[in-house]
Amino acid sequence: MSQKRSAIRTNPKARDGLNSVLTKLRDGLEGRPGSVREVLRQVEELELTVKRQPILRKTLFNMSMKEAYLEVVDLPGKEVAAAIEQVMISVARNILDGDGFGFSLPCRGNGDQVYVDELDRIVLKDKYALISFSSTSSVRKVAILTRVMQLIHGVLCRGIHVTKRDLFYTDVKLFRYQKESDAVLDDISCLLGCTRNSLHVVASEKGVVVGKLLYNEDGDEIDCTKMGIGGKAIPSNIDKVANLRSEAKFVLLVEKDAAFMRLAEDRFYNRFPCIIITAKGQPDVATRLFLSKLKRDLRVPVLALVDADPYGLKIISVYMQGSKNMAFDSANLTTPDIKWLGVRPSDLDKFQIPEQCRLDMSAKDIETGQHMLTEEFIQQNPEWVKEVQIMLESKTKAEIQALSSYGFQYLSEVYLPIKLQEGDWI
Repeated sequence: MSQKRSAIRTNPKARDGLNSVLTKLRDGLEGRPGSVREVLRQVEELELTVKRQPILRKTLFNMSMKEAYLEVVDLPGKEVAAAIEQVMISVARNILDGDGFGFSLPCRGNGDQVYVDELDRIVLKDKYALISFSSTSSVRKVAILTRVMQLIHGVLCRGIHVTKRDLFYTDVKLFRYQKESDAVLDDISCLLGCTRNSLHVVASEKGVVVGKLLYNEDGDEIDCTKMGIGGKAIPSNIDKVANLRSEAKFVLLVEKDAAFMRLAEDRFYNRFPCIIITAKGQPDVATRLFLSKLKRDLRVPVLALVDADPYGLKIISVYMQGSKNMAFDSANLTTPDIKWLGVRPSDLDKFQIPEQCRLDMSAKDIETGQHMLTEEFIQQNPEWVKEVQIMLESKTKAEIQALSSYGFQYLSEVYLPIKLQEGDWI
């Protein structure tokens, strides 16, 4: 330690650098937010705006687009089981008529998934292609799809749920790899016209929630203020979640688990009534469904806290507009009008984030950022375009943890309260 101090005393650059960091730290901490009431004033105005918005979302049906695009719906287990039986009866008839064994599946290539401005989400074109058991290129897929439908039919008839891992282990020799059995689940959803959730095949729990939220899960009362710093795991079976109640003013959607734990440990939701959610990175289906249900049932704004890089923005886009591989289920999986609270590229200078906490963008980062600028949903919001341009021009990025340069609790004590007080979201 004495050697380090000596080096700082004798090296003017090191001394100046340290003084600069200390000055920024002092200046940053002086910009304290006001009272809780002052912090929440603009949030409450946003909440009122959200509550005044129409309850029903635009659908392909009420927009007269049902003929051009494909959209699935939630169906009871019995109806899905009956749909599987009808598909297999149709297949048997085709075989008896000499047409062979195969399925007509919706096309889900990149060119078949489009963003529809009127719906503000990605949807799937109503276009089909035949896969046949007699073709060497599709024989394996037909066999796997048939076997998985048989297994799903058994699950639905028993009224239970299974994980994707359970499904894989029922016929390891046929599937070989779990990605083989996982891949056909989306095809089956499209084929039957039902959501992935309606198949009763779920992924392992990934997302977590904490804060001012009460709900019933399969008959049990869940209080998300009593879940410690780890939070309550978001259930894979969202259809088991009911009776959502909350006094929260907003939902804080967090990209990183580390930031989630910081906010949970600091009990941020007690000072500023909110619900905090994270999918620990790339959002899974259950977390997307849960967030959509929260926004729809509670009618409160959703504010996003992500890294200041192209991938943080991409994560927001998946929650808002959906992912291309699940475009057929975008009506259920998307949450419209998420506000980008932070960390935004403009925040790096606004909050004087030290240079040593900023990262240079890689060539891949820059390519992704440039691609994001071409996305229609970003082009619709000039403020989002401006932020991406700032990022690309500076060629720097930063993670949420960069705020810890001012102290580990700077995120919950200073940064977020100031952002909320200023209504600094876009």
